[in-house]
Amino acid sequence: MKCRIKDPHACRHDRPQPKQPTILSFVKDAPNLCSLVGLACSIFAIYFAILGVYHAAMIAMIWAVAFDWGDGLIARRMKGRTGNDRAFGGHLDTLIDVVSYGVAPAVVLLSYGEFKPIFLPAVFFMIAASTVRLSFFKTFGLSGGSKYTGLALDNNSIIYVFVFLFADFFSVGAFSVILYISSLGIAALNVSQIKTPKLSGNPINVFILAFYTLGITGIYGWKLL
Repeated sequence: MKCRIKDPHACRHDRPQPKQPTILSFVKDAPNLCSLVGLACSIFAIYFAILGVYHAAMIAMIWAVAFDWGDGLIARRMKGRTGNDRAFGGHLDTLIDVVSYGVAPAVVLLSYGEFKPIFLPAVFFMIAASTVRLSFFKTFGLSGGSKYTGLALDNNSIIYVFVFLFADFFSVGAFSVILYISSLGIAALNVSQIKTPKLSGNPINVFILAFYTLGITGIYGWKLL
Protein backbone atom coordinates (compact mmCIF):
# COMPACT_ATOMS: atom_id res chain seq x y z
CA MET A 1 0.00 0.00 0.00
CA LYS A 2 1.27 3.44 -0.86
CA CYS A 3 1.99 5.55 2.18
CA ARG A 4 -0.29 8.61 2.41
CA ILE A 5 1.53 10.27 5.29
CA LYS A 6 3.36 13.41 4.25
CA ASP A 7 6.23 12.80 6.65
CA PRO A 8 8.57 10.43 4.76
CA HIS A 9 10.20 9.30 8.03
CA ALA A 10 6.89 7.83 9.18
CA CYS A 11 6.92 5.37 6.26
CA ARG A 12 10.36 3.87 6.84
CA HIS A 13 8.83 0.60 7.96
CA ASP A 14 7.45 0.16 4.43
CA ARG A 15 10.89 0.32 2.85
CA PRO A 16 12.97 -2.83 2.39
CA GLN A 17 15.91 -2.83 4.81
CA PRO A 18 19.38 -3.89 3.61
CA LYS A 19 20.36 -7.34 4.80
CA GLN A 20 22.78 -7.23 7.70
CA PRO A 21 26.02 -9.12 7.03
CA THR A 22 27.02 -11.98 9.29
CA ILE A 23 29.71 -11.42 11.90
CA LEU A 24 32.09 -13.99 10.47
CA SER A 25 31.76 -12.58 6.97
CA PHE A 26 34.22 -9.86 8.00
CA VAL A 27 36.83 -12.44 8.98
CA LYS A 28 37.32 -13.24 5.29
CA ASP A 29 38.55 -9.68 4.73
CA ALA A 30 42.34 -9.87 4.23
CA PRO A 31 43.22 -6.86 6.47
CA ASN A 32 41.10 -8.30 9.28
CA LEU A 33 42.81 -11.68 8.91
CA CYS A 34 46.14 -9.90 9.22
CA SER A 35 44.89 -8.12 12.37
CA LEU A 36 43.81 -11.43 13.88
CA VAL A 37 47.23 -12.97 13.19
CA GLY A 38 48.68 -10.03 15.10
CA LEU A 39 46.29 -10.81 17.95
CA ALA A 40 47.53 -14.40 17.93
CA CYS A 41 51.10 -13.09 18.25
CA SER A 42 50.07 -11.03 21.27
CA ILE A 43 48.42 -14.08 22.86
CA PHE A 44 51.68 -15.99 22.38
CA ALA A 45 53.53 -13.07 23.98
CA ILE A 46 51.23 -13.22 27.02
CA TYR A 47 51.57 -17.00 27.20
CA PHE A 48 55.38 -16.98 27.07
CA ALA A 49 55.54 -14.08 29.53
CA ILE A 50 53.50 -16.06 32.07
CA LEU A 51 55.85 -19.00 31.58
CA GLY A 52 58.84 -16.70 32.07
CA VAL A 53 60.21 -17.30 28.55
CA TYR A 54 60.73 -13.59 27.93
CA HIS A 55 62.86 -13.90 24.81
CA ALA A 56 60.03 -15.73 23.04
CA ALA A 57 57.56 -13.16 24.37
CA MET A 58 59.64 -10.34 22.85
CA ILE A 59 59.67 -12.05 19.45
CA ALA A 60 55.90 -12.44 19.56
CA MET A 61 55.43 -8.80 20.63
CA ILE A 62 57.42 -7.34 17.76
CA TRP A 63 55.66 -9.57 15.22
CA ALA A 64 52.35 -8.31 16.59
CA VAL A 65 53.50 -4.82 15.57
CA ALA A 66 54.51 -6.05 12.13
CA PHE A 67 51.09 -7.57 11.48
CA ASP A 68 49.39 -4.47 12.89
CA TRP A 69 51.20 -2.34 10.34
CA GLY A 70 50.56 -4.96 7.67
CA ASP A 71 46.77 -4.80 7.94
CA GLY A 72 46.84 -1.11 7.11
CA LEU A 73 49.09 -1.66 4.11
CA ILE A 74 46.79 -4.36 2.77
CA ALA A 75 43.66 -2.28 3.38
CA ARG A 76 45.05 0.73 1.51
CA ARG A 77 45.84 -1.41 -1.54
CA MET A 78 42.56 -3.30 -1.68
CA LYS A 79 39.77 -2.17 -3.96
CA GLY A 80 36.08 -2.66 -3.46
CA ARG A 81 36.05 -2.50 0.34
CA THR A 82 32.76 -1.04 1.60
CA GLY A 83 32.24 1.51 4.34
CA ASN A 84 31.18 -1.32 6.64
CA ASP A 85 34.42 -3.16 5.88
CA ARG A 86 36.48 -0.11 6.78
CA ALA A 87 34.46 0.64 9.93
CA PHE A 88 34.62 -2.96 11.14
CA GLY A 89 38.35 -3.15 10.45
CA GLY A 90 38.96 0.09 12.33
CA HIS A 91 37.09 -1.12 15.41
CA LEU A 92 38.78 -4.52 15.29
CA ASP A 93 42.20 -2.94 15.02
CA THR A 94 41.50 -0.68 17.99
CA LEU A 95 40.38 -3.54 20.23
CA ILE A 96 43.40 -5.64 19.29
CA ASP A 97 45.70 -2.70 20.03
CA VAL A 98 44.55 -2.75 23.66
CA VAL A 99 45.65 -6.38 23.94
CA SER A 100 48.88 -5.99 21.97
CA TYR A 101 50.16 -2.72 23.40
CA GLY A 102 48.44 -2.54 26.77
CA VAL A 103 47.76 -6.01 28.14
CA ALA A 104 50.76 -7.88 26.68
CA PRO A 105 53.47 -5.50 27.98
CA ALA A 106 51.62 -5.29 31.32
CA VAL A 107 51.67 -9.09 31.67
CA VAL A 108 55.39 -9.11 30.84
CA LEU A 109 56.02 -6.59 33.62
CA LEU A 110 53.81 -8.44 36.10
CA SER A 111 55.45 -11.77 35.33
CA TYR A 112 58.97 -10.37 35.49
CA GLY A 113 58.06 -8.87 38.86
CA GLU A 114 57.02 -12.37 40.00
CA PHE A 115 53.39 -11.22 40.25
CA LYS A 116 54.09 -9.12 43.33
CA PRO A 117 51.30 -6.67 44.28
CA ILE A 118 53.67 -3.70 43.99
CA PHE A 119 53.57 -4.13 40.21
CA LEU A 120 49.79 -3.86 39.97
CA PRO A 121 49.68 -0.03 39.94
CA ALA A 122 52.00 0.05 36.91
CA VAL A 123 49.95 -2.65 35.22
CA PHE A 124 46.79 -0.60 35.79
CA PHE A 125 48.35 2.59 34.42
CA MET A 126 49.67 0.80 31.32
CA ILE A 127 46.32 -0.71 30.40
CA ALA A 128 44.34 2.39 31.43
CA ALA A 129 46.63 4.64 29.39
CA SER A 130 46.20 2.45 26.31
CA THR A 131 42.40 2.50 26.55
CA VAL A 132 42.25 6.25 27.24
CA ARG A 133 44.73 6.93 24.41
CA LEU A 134 42.68 4.92 21.91
CA SER A 135 39.39 6.46 23.05
CA PHE A 136 40.85 9.92 22.52
CA PHE A 137 42.12 8.99 19.06
CA LYS A 138 38.78 7.47 18.01
CA THR A 139 37.08 10.69 19.12
CA PHE A 140 39.44 13.32 17.67
CA GLY A 141 41.61 11.49 15.13
CA LEU A 142 44.97 12.81 14.01
CA SER A 143 46.08 16.26 15.12
CA GLY A 144 46.23 18.47 12.06
CA GLY A 145 45.48 15.43 9.95
CA SER A 146 49.04 14.08 10.15
CA LYS A 147 50.20 13.63 13.76
CA TYR A 148 49.09 11.71 16.81
CA THR A 149 48.45 13.38 20.13
CA GLY A 150 50.44 11.33 22.61
CA LEU A 151 52.78 8.45 21.84
CA ALA A 152 51.06 6.01 19.46
CA LEU A 153 50.58 2.62 21.10
CA ASP A 154 52.57 0.58 18.61
CA ASN A 155 55.66 2.35 19.94
CA ASN A 156 55.04 0.67 23.31
CA SER A 157 56.11 -2.73 22.03
CA ILE A 158 58.84 -1.32 19.79
CA ILE A 159 60.41 0.35 22.83
CA TYR A 160 59.70 -2.54 25.19
CA VAL A 161 61.52 -5.17 23.14
CA PHE A 162 64.52 -2.82 22.89
CA VAL A 163 64.64 -2.17 26.63
CA PHE A 164 64.50 -5.91 27.29
CA LEU A 165 67.73 -6.38 25.34
CA PHE A 166 69.57 -5.09 28.42
CA ALA A 167 67.95 -7.50 30.90
CA ASP A 168 71.01 -9.77 30.96
CA PHE A 169 73.24 -6.91 32.12
CA PHE A 170 71.35 -6.44 35.41
CA SER A 171 70.14 -8.55 38.26
CA VAL A 172 66.47 -9.54 38.17
CA GLY A 173 65.70 -7.10 40.99
CA ALA A 174 67.49 -4.18 39.36
CA PHE A 175 66.00 -4.77 35.93
CA SER A 176 62.50 -5.15 37.37
CA VAL A 177 62.88 -1.59 38.69
CA ILE A 178 64.11 -0.40 35.29
CA LEU A 179 61.18 -2.13 33.60
CA TYR A 180 58.74 -0.65 36.11
CA ILE A 181 59.98 2.88 35.54
CA SER A 182 60.10 2.38 31.76
CA SER A 183 56.52 1.09 31.76
CA LEU A 184 55.25 4.10 33.70
CA GLY A 185 57.19 6.42 31.40
CA ILE A 186 55.69 4.85 28.27
CA ALA A 187 52.18 5.02 29.75
CA ALA A 188 52.70 8.70 30.60
CA LEU A 189 53.82 9.42 27.02
CA ASN A 190 50.74 7.62 25.66
CA VAL A 191 48.43 10.13 27.33
CA SER A 192 50.67 13.18 27.02
CA GLN A 193 50.11 16.14 24.71
CA ILE A 194 53.23 15.51 22.64
CA LYS A 195 52.71 15.30 18.87
CA THR A 196 54.19 12.27 17.16
CA PRO A 197 54.15 11.46 13.43
CA LYS A 198 52.13 8.61 11.95
CA LEU A 199 54.88 6.11 11.17
CA SER A 200 52.96 3.16 9.73
CA GLY A 201 51.95 4.81 6.46
CA ASN A 202 55.48 5.69 5.32
CA PRO A 203 57.18 3.07 3.08
CA ILE A 204 60.59 3.93 4.55
CA ASN A 205 59.30 3.35 8.08
CA VAL A 206 57.77 0.05 6.98
CA PHE A 207 61.18 -1.04 5.67
CA ILE A 208 62.83 0.04 8.94
CA LEU A 209 60.25 -1.89 10.98
CA ALA A 210 60.80 -4.98 8.82
CA PHE A 211 64.55 -4.76 9.40
CA TYR A 212 64.00 -4.15 13.12
CA THR A 213 61.56 -7.06 13.39
CA LEU A 214 63.96 -9.47 11.71
CA GLY A 215 66.85 -8.16 13.81
CA ILE A 216 64.94 -8.52 17.07
CA THR A 217 63.79 -11.99 16.03
CA GLY A 218 67.36 -13.00 15.29
CA ILE A 219 68.77 -11.64 18.55
CA TYR A 220 66.14 -13.14 20.83
CA GLY A 221 66.05 -16.33 18.79
CA TRP A 222 69.80 -16.71 19.36
CA LYS A 223 69.28 -16.09 23.08
CA LEU A 224 66.69 -18.89 23.15
CA LEU A 225 69.22 -21.41 21.79
